[in-house]
Amino acid sequence: MKKSFFLSLVFLITGFLILVPAALAAPNYERNPDGFVHGLLFEVDGENYYFAGPGSELGARDVPGHSWVQTGPYRFVGRHYNIGPYMPNLGRYVPAWWAPLEDDGILLYKVDGIIAPWSPEIAESMAKRGYVHYHEIVHAEAPYEEHETLVLWLKHTAVSSFYFAPPPMPGNWRDVTPGIDFNFMPNYMMQYN
Repeated sequence: MKKSFFLSLVFLITGFLILVPAALAAPNYERNPDGFVHGLLFEVDGENYYFAGPGSELGARDVPGHSWVQTGPYRFVGRHYNIGPYMPNLGRYVPAWWAPLEDDGILLYKVDGIIAPWSPEIAESMAKRGYVHYHEIVHAEAPYEEHETLVLWLKHTAVSSFYFAPPPMPGNWRDVTPGIDFNFMPNYMMQYN
């Protein structure tokens, strides 16, 4: 009996010691991997741009909840966390904005981004590969005008299961499972400019 109890206790403590550091090391918005930046400044044809959006940090222009690293002239890898835009009355971002039943700041999606033009043919081709949502890019200087022809095509790959309920898209609330999310706020056929 004592030996059985002792072994159970050892397994319990060992499991706890393994799970706690893993949970603490899991990426979230506050523990973003090195190199990933919210409000990333990038260059297109000699001009500086940001991704359009209200940003999750004071003064940032970016897609809310995202952080990025540039992997090529027109390629980006991103992380989409469960946070919303910065709200001055809160003094921080809106918590658990994309998935209100999940923890604030957790990683929801890994994101692949490509800057390319919008056209009906390009939109169809991108959607077949999972790039069902595009986002505008804006000049880095006032008046922050959108690029005339190029957009950021986004493919979101869910890292876990969760209920997706973003306030700006009530018609797109649904259960998400791991893998490419072909229903992530699909706007690929909404004509740009």
